[in-house]
Amino acid sequence: MEFIDYYKKLGLDSSASAEDIKKAYRKLARKLHPDLNPNDASAKQKFQEINEANEVLSDPEKRKKYDQHGKDWKYADEIEKQKAAQQSQNQRRQSSGGGGGQQYSYASGDEGADFSEFFSSMFGGGGGAQSFSSQSRQNKFRGQDYNAEMTVKLADVFLTHKQDVVINNRTLKITVSAGIENGQKLVLQGQGGVGVNGGPNGDLFITFIVENDPRFKRLGSDLHTTVEIDIYTAILGGEVTLETLNGKVKLKIKPETQNGTEAKLKGMGMPVYKKDGQFGDLYVKYLVKIPVNLSPKEKELFEELAKLDGGKK
Repeated sequence: MEFIDYYKKLGLDSSASAEDIKKAYRKLARKLHPDLNPNDASAKQKFQEINEANEVLSDPEKRKKYDQHGKDWKYADEIEKQKAAQQSQNQRRQSSGGGGGQQYSYASGDEGADFSEFFSSMFGGGGGAQSFSSQSRQNKFRGQDYNAEMTVKLADVFLTHKQDVVINNRTLKITVSAGIENGQKLVLQGQGGVGVNGGPNGDLFITFIVENDPRFKRLGSDLHTTVEIDIYTAILGGEVTLETLNGKVKLKIKPETQNGTEAKLKGMGMPVYKKDGQFGDLYVKYLVKIPVNLSPKEKELFEELAKLDGGKK
């Protein structure tokens, strides 16, 4: 098994903090995502590699095993169990006078033990500890869990749809449920790494990144937006057309609408996740646009209005 330097894949060193790892992964993921590089096989391969690196280094327990055991980190628990069992057997043999069997010893970490050699011998690759090889080949190991991010637009999650995600040269079609929120996770059981010796497959954890929409601010299932209206519509009333995530709607503006007035469109927000037929609300704030570059006649008319208004006081 070739050693892969996960830190190097993310452009970091082993002293990187959890936040450093998160930032480096997201930066590279956005750059190398297959959707942005549809015909670039190299970018696709690099994207898979940084996914694998992030899956290990973002998990404190996995990162600890990787730092200690390198390429054999997935089998760290089994290695330690085998070492403990053999050391216990050696101690029993020594206390009983040694016996005629072969003795095994393991170097401590500061003596530069090569766990790859130990692991190789466990699985029949030659070396000492041959008595363990047949037993170890029967041990079942759970496959590696994978982590991935899926970026979707706010408009995309208004309706349930399917979207492809590429994981280790496999293209999976994922169902994205309507109303899913930024940071929400989806677990696909058995879609991670393949198990060893017939062990179960790992799982795939997908984190959704819902991109902001410049037209709307999302708060839970509610949406907030602003609509500009001219001063004449604000004073006299009228209609404006608003583009929503579910099509265009006409808004009736009441006469004498004040700047900053907010209207509530019930049930026209985002769908509530996993609750069919339930929607949040859409809040519309009206911003009255003051006219500029007035003609002399327009200024004259506004002056007359000002005089009339002053006469009411």
